[in-house]
This record gives sequence, C-alpha cells and structure tokens, in this order.
Amino acid sequence: MEGIEKVCQFLDEAKTYYLATVEGDQPRVRPFGTALVYNGKLYIQTGKVKNVSKQLAANPKAEICAFMDRKWVRISGELINDDDRAVKVAMLEKMPSLKRMYDPDDGNMQVLYFKNAEAVFSAFGAEPETIRF
Repeated sequence: MEGIEKVCQFLDEAKTYYLATVEGDQPRVRPFGTALVYNGKLYIQTGKVKNVSKQLAANPKAEICAFMDRKWVRISGELINDDDRAVKVAMLEKMPSLKRMYDPDDGNMQVLYFKNAEAVFSAFGAEPETIRF
C-alpha cells in the first residue's frame, strides 16, 4: 500500500482524529472525521464560515493526531485550500453524511490538502515509521 493511502486508511479506521491549528499564539484543537486521497493528495474538509478555516487562512501549518488500537499517527504540514469542484464532489461521495450540511456549490464547503506533510506512525514498544508526502 502506498504511504499516503496507508495514512488515509488509518484515519478512516480510527473514525475521529484531532486537528490542531493556531490562533495568534493559542493552539486550537478539535475533532474531525473527513479524509480523502484524491489525485495523490490527502484532503480534509470543513466549512469556510468556521474558525478553523480562518485560522488556516492566517497560518496554514497544522497537525492531526489519531489513535486506535494502541497505535497512533501524527500528520504535520500545511493545509492548502482547493476550490476544485471535483474534489468536493469526491469528498461528498465518500462521506455522504456531509450532504446534509454541504454542497460543492454552496460557497461554504472547503477542502484542503496537506502540503510538505510528514506522517509518523507510532506504537508502544515499536520503532516509529515516517511517511512524507
């Protein structure tokens, strides 16, 4: 399995991950559950009206952490906005529950991909595995 696919699969299986952003000098962390590999990039999704969107616009550096079965992954990098309608449609197809809240043409749905990313898989008593994408 390709590295980026392995990262997305872990996020999918964990179901919930925590996204950390920065607001001024204050870290902000919140639960997320969207992940998609599209055209070789790892995407997440949010709404443009949310504070997380504003925080990422001011400082795109972010980190995700997910934990499952005594293993975890930390993904760090920059989250870059992508207004491509096709990736928004792909996200909604993968995560149909989002269709109640978002539409690719609503002006609010936002998809962002990781740039200059590093994912580190860790487990108690095991050597870390690093994947860069």
